[in-house]
Amino acid sequence: MSGLVPSAMRQPAGWIVLAGALALAVLMLPFAGLLFATPWLQLHLQAGDGAAIAVSVGYTLVALLIVVVFGTPLAWWLARHAFRGKLLVDALVLLPLLAPPLTMGLMLSMVFGPYGWAGEPLRRLGLELTNTPAAFVLAQVYGAAPYFVVTARAAFEGVPQELEHMALTLGRGPWAVFRRVTLPLSALGLASGLALAWVRAMGEFGIVLIVAYFPQGIPVKLWTNLQDSGLDATYPLLWLFFVVALPLPLALGLASRRQPVY
Repeated sequence: MSGLVPSAMRQPAGWIVLAGALALAVLMLPFAGLLFATPWLQLHLQAGDGAAIAVSVGYTLVALLIVVVFGTPLAWWLARHAFRGKLLVDALVLLPLLAPPLTMGLMLSMVFGPYGWAGEPLRRLGLELTNTPAAFVLAQVYGAAPYFVVTARAAFEGVPQELEHMALTLGRGPWAVFRRVTLPLSALGLASGLALAWVRAMGEFGIVLIVAYFPQGIPVKLWTNLQDSGLDATYPLLWLFFVVALPLPLALGLASRRQPVY
């Protein structure tokens, strides 16, 4: 089919290339500044930096699993069903995106803090949701879930329902249709949602600062390094953050483009 597409449509116009290159250059300016400002010959990790990396990577994977398990059905439901009150549900999904992170952290503390209406009974059951690993994951889930749900919903809406109906008429069950038709066709969008959720959770600072200052992940540890030892103390951990955070989104993008459709 690609041979039938006119060459003029396959090749972007020169002004598009120029505008794209300019946009990329502007986006890269802060990182170019970081590259030249980093004292490469004097880099050394601060005490606790290694633990912060382990905390961020380990708990972000847990948060991502929770987001996918609960966010995927919600996204599919919103994409495939019309019901009374759907606009209200849309608003509820968007509210965490609109709330500033520090405000979101304060609201979570009001609910899940030691004296919150949910936090106090949970504390009696032995589940502390302030300055604990569970609190860290909670903060990341609230920070990342809306990004995944919104993106995944758009991915599901982009799958033609006619193809799903055809698969059903051919004797496929609903789960088989979802797994063999809907998921492959929405793979690129779902991978984008996963990538957004991952980087959002890894980089979450405001919510985590309020709800789970301890255990310290990379963003909060960068803040304490800056406060305690100055700017030079942030460079090693910041570069390591990019090293550990980038591979998963890149791998998701590659995998989604190779996903076969059955």
